[in-house]
Amino acid sequence: MLVFWKQRLVYLATPKTGTTAIEAALEPLASVVIQRPPELKHTSVHRYWRFLAPYLELAADEDFMVVAVMREPIDWLGSWYRYRQRISGVHPDRSTSGMSFNNFIEGYLSDPQPEYANVGWQSRFLVPEKGPGVDRLFRYDDMGSLVGFLEDRLDCEITLPRLNVSPEGSTDLDPALEARLREACVKDFALYDSLRT
Repeated sequence: MLVFWKQRLVYLATPKTGTTAIEAALEPLASVVIQRPPELKHTSVHRYWRFLAPYLELAADEDFMVVAVMREPIDWLGSWYRYRQRISGVHPDRSTSGMSFNNFIEGYLSDPQPEYANVGWQSRFLVPEKGPGVDRLFRYDDMGSLVGFLEDRLDCEITLPRLNVSPEGSTDLDPALEARLREACVKDFALYDSLRT
């Protein structure tokens, strides 16, 4: 999460949407940078409005604009799956090594979810049950729009490095399983489809 005090702007780091690259490029310009632990780096919009927004607004005496990025839901889950395929640095319960993407999605659709598939939902991160959401939501596959917005708002040129990229891997999905996923995650797909390209 990044806070730009002078510009009254907050960037919320939706997991698996290029957050490490964005933070690396913008950290020198931010007034507040929260990168660790992941629970704080990836502060949801609900937690932001409940805990951080009141403090910032009281100190600044005005509201901050909140922006975030959303990734196409299957692509987002594919990134989690590939990220957890790594040989090292992944807790054994969270590893997807040797597992197909179909098996990962089966786990994601299970109740309860196994640890390797317990990655949350973008819609819950970005749109709380009650209260405000983000002010501006950008599509991951149109990162140029986010960069252009930030360049205008921060009055500087921004180049995003390529960091923390998930390893390559097959994310082919059985059509029947994809249909079940789309039904179970209808809010995520609807939110993504509502975003302009």
